[in-house]
Amino acid sequence: MNSKRLQQKQTINRKDAIRACIPLLSLVFSVGMTSSPALAGGVMPPPTPPAITPPAGNIAYLLGNATGTQGYVCLPSGAGASWTVNSSRPQATLFTTLFGSFTQQILTHFLSPDTNPNQFAPSPIPFGSPTWQSSFDSSVIWGNKIGSINAGTDPSCPNSGAIQCLLLQVIGSQNGPSYPFGILTNATYVQRLNTTGGSAPATGCALSTDVGGQVLVPYTADYYFYIAQK
Repeated sequence: MNSKRLQQKQTINRKDAIRACIPLLSLVFSVGMTSSPALAGGVMPPPTPPAITPPAGNIAYLLGNATGTQGYVCLPSGAGASWTVNSSRPQATLFTTLFGSFTQQILTHFLSPDTNPNQFAPSPIPFGSPTWQSSFDSSVIWGNKIGSINAGTDPSCPNSGAIQCLLLQVIGSQNGPSYPFGILTNATYVQRLNTTGGSAPATGCALSTDVGGQVLVPYTADYYFYIAQK
């Protein structure tokens, strides 16, 4: 490939990258200026029960459709054993749909120590907290579960047998290393809704000889991120 064609290809690649970033950049600036749901990227979460509804004054600004796994470890329970959530193994990738058809990864979800707790962080701070990190600017938030409902008990959480739907309060946040702002930095609450899968297996962990076994169970969910209304 000659240098002219290479330069043209590089220019096209840069343009494609810029186009992909434009919706995310718009989102970043809207986070600081949002005063109504209509301006918050058109994100409209479904009605939810009080136990998993953020307090008044918070509005949804970001939706991520998650695909991931929930980890379980077989631990002793009485004379036998039972599956317990493996706190080191929740993993998910969150996507959004741009322009009606283009799917873009926006966040990753995992467990990590809260290194920048806010006034809502529990004391003592957990060894690891649910974490979401932006794929765009590396901003991070940590959450603490404050409400839950069982799957199959509400239209916002309709799939019986799936993992619970949750409300988490943001207990820490941090900008990315190279940005003076962050898509996630101002988030206040996170909802996990519309869950499928992810529950502990019905078999494989009943006897003392099963102790130590581990399993990863696939799940999907919708995560709604909230900010304080201005």
